[in-house]
Order: sequence, then C-alpha cells, then structure tokens
Amino acid sequence: MRIAVDAMGGDHAPDVVVAGAVTAVRDLGAEVVLVGPQARVERELARHRPVPSGLSVVDAPEVIEMHESPAMAVRRKKRSSIVVAMELVRDRRADAAVSAGHTGAAMGAALLRLGRIPGVDRPAIAAVLSTVASHPVVLLDVGANVDCRPHHLLQFAIMGTVYARQVLEIHTPHIGILSNGAEEGKGSDLTLRTTALLRDSGLDFIGNVESRDVFSGVADVVVCDGFVGNVVLKFGEGLALAIRDIVKAELRGLRGRLALLYLAPLAGKIRRMYRRIDYREYGGAPLLGLEGVCVIAHGSSNARAIRNAIRVAVEAVRHGFVDEIRAQMPRWSEAALNAGAPASTVLNPAPDPSANRP
Repeated sequence: MRIAVDAMGGDHAPDVVVAGAVTAVRDLGAEVVLVGPQARVERELARHRPVPSGLSVVDAPEVIEMHESPAMAVRRKKRSSIVVAMELVRDRRADAAVSAGHTGAAMGAALLRLGRIPGVDRPAIAAVLSTVASHPVVLLDVGANVDCRPHHLLQFAIMGTVYARQVLEIHTPHIGILSNGAEEGKGSDLTLRTTALLRDSGLDFIGNVESRDVFSGVADVVVCDGFVGNVVLKFGEGLALAIRDIVKAELRGLRGRLALLYLAPLAGKIRRMYRRIDYREYGGAPLLGLEGVCVIAHGSSNARAIRNAIRVAVEAVRHGFVDEIRAQMPRWSEAALNAGAPASTVLNPAPDPSANRP
C-alpha cells in the first residue's frame, strides 16, 4: 500500500509532515511517497536517518499557498505538491493521498484529477469524532459545501453510512440530522425537507440531533451542510484544547504539584482521556464521493496528526469503501430521485444480534 503525502501542506510543512511520514512508515508498515520540492524534502529527510526503506520522494516544485484562490491555483500550478499527489492516485502509482494544506485546493485537485463517483453530486468531508459511547460518530459535511440542497444531505447520509459500516465496522449505523432541537418539526427549511427524504430512504434514520448530542453517541452518522458542520467541528476542537489548558493551569504551583502526586496512579487514564478529546489523534477526514481515497488533515497538524492521517488513509484503502459507494450512489443521484427511484434496502441490513451497543 502506497500513500502519497503532500509534503508542503500545512502550517508547519515540510518538517512536521516529513516527521509524521517517517513515523507512519515505521509504525504502520505502509509505503509513503512524499510529494514536494525534491531538494527541500530530502534535506528534511536527512534529519531522520536512517530513512526507512518504504519512504520515497516525488518532485513537485510548486506550492499552493493558503492565500491563493484554490480554483485558479490548481489550474495554474500543475506541478504543485497537491496536484501531483492526486495524479499519483489517479495513475495508480499510489493508493491514497493525504494533505494538510489548502482545503479548497485539495478538493479542487481531487475533483479535477480523480473525479466524482457516478451519482455523487457533491463530495463531502467526513470527520470521525470521539463520543462518550463506545463508538465514534461521523459528522459530514464539515467544510466542502457551504450551501446545500436536501438531496445533497441525503447523499451525505448514504456515503456516511457506507463509511461507518465499511471502515468503522458499525453494523447498522443510526443516522441523524443536525438541528436546533430534537423535536420533530424543528429546524430550517433545508432540515425539514431533508428529513422527509431521509424518512423514505430506507436508512436507519432517528430524526433530529442537537449539537450537544453529537458527542453523546445517540447517532453514528450526523449530516448537515458544510458551513454548520465546520463551525461545530472547530468549536469542538477549541473546547477540547481549552479544557486541556484549563487543567494545566489549575495544576501549576505547589498545590498543583501535590495534586499531580496524588493523581500519579491515574496517569495512564488521564493520558487516554486527553487522547480521546485531542483532534490530532484522529489525523484527518476523508473526502467521500471521489474515485479514490483522499484524506484532508488539519492545517495546524503536528507530526503525530500527520502520522494518524496516513493511518486513516491506510484503513480507508484496506476496507474498500470507495467500491461500495460506487455501487450505491447511482440510484441516489438527483436525476434518479426525480425519477422516483425506489429506496435501497442494501444500506439497511438486518440488526446484528451479536452487536453490543449502548
């Protein structure tokens, strides 16, 4: 398995990207292709000797900066690291692409070089988030589509269901729609019209989900437009970091050190708690609906986040969710829905009696 990594993507590229890629090769056993200006990337690699044998460099002399217009930059900079990484996937020289760079440019390059799966009107970024339950939640879209129509959210639910089943191994995912109240009838016009489609879809639709319940585990897949999803995602990330900093501040000074001594037997549990709320542990979010695997990582990713984004790509390729989305989506295109295509039963299998759900 080979993962193409945009070496120039992110706020701290290329040093943290290279460090994360080196760790991923050593930990995961996958091959990683670092895409970027060859001399610069190789200088960074020289700091990690001995360089693992599963790591190589592909030259891409141009870089798309964060301030650039994504559509113009992707078309103008054909040898940029993001574009070349997508071309490696398109040409089957890599199995997946990972980038922590310009999200718009990554999406544009993926659409132009990989293309959409037939029947998918708009790809969606799917964030996998920790919950208080024993299973994560897939929230989508979290930034690819600011303005959506009801059938777009329906397609997000289909693709999120496939990802939850194939990759997260949730047998019968519960689907919710993000709204300003759990009661039926609450929500915007988009929410209400999407609810009608979801009820007739054959999915295990449970109704409205409030933002405070996203992390409760009541739903396995929660759909919304990209504007709302991105706000929820960034708020959750900020809250987790704030909780970490508040705890650190409270443990400063003599009393704090004494408290740490008292808590020493719980150090392992405290570290695991931090990892559960740290977005860097989840690495990146797959862009669903493409003819290939593309994982978008946070711009502020550190080396561990890059390593975990590569892990997400490896798991996505291993479970083959793209093939399942390709098999499902033609019947859920806008044209098929307008023609009155029957609801699918494939996406709603019989409950697994061995599943141990809360």
